[in-house]
Amino acid sequence: MADEAKVDERIDGGRCSICKRPTVFEFRPFCSKRCADVDLARWLGGAYAIAGGGADADEDGEGMADLPPIPAPDPDQRRS
Repeated sequence: MADEAKVDERIDGGRCSICKRPTVFEFRPFCSKRCADVDLARWLGGAYAIAGGGADADEDGEGMADLPPIPAPDPDQRRS
């Protein structure tokens, strides 16, 4: 019976990641507009981050000289 409760919880949408209350379809995956706004504010404020590692060096082309040159296509080879 405990397994059925877990299945029902997943079907219903689970729990809000901010306050852990059951989610509401209109605001999924959150329970309310307030929790959705809290999550957005965390993203905009930099509380959440996606690891990138060294992306700043690539933005202006620095470090490209260390890479081998890209070979030009062979003009004698025709595409099928």
